[in-house]
Amino acid sequence: MTTRRRFLQQSALVSTVWLLPSFLKAVGTTLPGGQRRLVVLQLSGGNDGLNTVVPFRHDVYTASRRSLALSKDRALLLSDDIGLNPGLVGLRALFDESLVSIVQGVGYPDPDRSHFRSLDIWHTASTSSEYLETGWLGRYLEDHCTAPHHVLEVGPALTLANKGERMKAIALSDVGRFYRSTREPFFAQLAEHGEHQHKTAAYLYNTMAETYQSAAYVKEKLKPSEPIAGYAKDELGKQLRTVANFIKSGLDTRAYYVSFSGFDTHSNQLQRHERLLRTLGDNLLAFIKDLKAAGELDSTLVMVFSEFGRRVKQNASNGTDHGAAGPLFLLGGGLKNASMPKSATCSPTSCACSTCAAVMRSLLMVMPS
Repeated sequence: MTTRRRFLQQSALVSTVWLLPSFLKAVGTTLPGGQRRLVVLQLSGGNDGLNTVVPFRHDVYTASRRSLALSKDRALLLSDDIGLNPGLVGLRALFDESLVSIVQGVGYPDPDRSHFRSLDIWHTASTSSEYLETGWLGRYLEDHCTAPHHVLEVGPALTLANKGERMKAIALSDVGRFYRSTREPFFAQLAEHGEHQHKTAAYLYNTMAETYQSAAYVKEKLKPSEPIAGYAKDELGKQLRTVANFIKSGLDTRAYYVSFSGFDTHSNQLQRHERLLRTLGDNLLAFIKDLKAAGELDSTLVMVFSEFGRRVKQNASNGTDHGAAGPLFLLGGGLKNASMPKSATCSPTSCACSTCAAVMRSLLMVMPS
C-alpha cells in the first residue's frame, strides 16, 4: 500500500515539516499572472476504488463480487486489464487528453475504518497514531499566507484540513450572503475593535478583522462569469462552477476545497455508485474545460481523494463495507507523463502498484516554472 505520507514525500511536493505541497510554498505572495493553485475534491463516505478503477481480469475481484464485479464489456478500457467505471465517461475523456493521472493504492498504515477518524488522519496529514488539531492546509495558510481567503472552502462548514492554530480558512457557499453577514453591525464593530490584552479576545478580534477584510476582497474581485455547458445542476456542479468563477476572476487564492458525499455504499451499490461517478466525471470534465477555455488550466492542479476504499468481498446487501487504500486522481494541464499504472502489478487485495512511483513523480509537474 502506498501511504499518504510516502506518496507526498516521494512526489517532492511536500515540506518535510508540515507535509505541505511545495508548489504552494513556492507561490508565496505571488499574485495572479504567475500563481499556481490547488483544488482538493473530497469524495466523502469511502469511495469503492475497485469499482472505480476496475481490475476486471483479476480472478480475486470477479470471484469476490458475484453481482458487483464489472466486466470488460462494461468498463471504459484503459488497458487490456484495467478500466474505469462506466459512469466515468467524462473522466475518461480527460484521460485521453493526458489531463489525468491515476495513483493506485493510496492510504495509510494501520487503517482506521471509522469515517470520522480516517478523515481526521487525511485532514491533518498525521499517522494513524497521532491526534492533531490543525489541518495541513490550515498550517500552510498560517505559515505562508497573509489572509484567510488564500484558502477557500466552498461549502457550508470548514473541514479540519483548512484549520490552523492561529488562522483558519474561509468557508462560504454564497459570496453575497457571506459579505452581508460580515457587514452586520455587531460583526463590523468586533472587526474594527483592534487589539486586546486577553489572548482569547485578541484572537477573536483578529479573526473577525481578517474575515471582514477577506469578505470585502472576494466581493470586490468576483466578476460575473458565464460557465461553459456541462456542469450538472447539483451541489457538486454548483461548487465547481463557483471555484471556476473565483479562478477566472483573478482571486489570489492558492487552494480551494470542495466535498461530494454519498459514497458510503453498504447496500445496492452497483447503480448508485455508477450515478455518483457519472456526476463526478461529468462535472470534472466541465470544470477542466472551463479552466482550459480561460487559460487557467496549466496553473491548476486538481486532487480527488476519499478517506478510504471498500473491501474486496461484497457483503450480503449487494454493497461493500469499509476498507483501506484506494485510487487518487490528479487532473491538470501541467501533468507530466499523465498515465495509469500498469495493471500487472496491481492486486485487488492490496492495490499497491510498484509503478505508482512514476505517476507520483508526475506531481512534480504541477506547472512549468
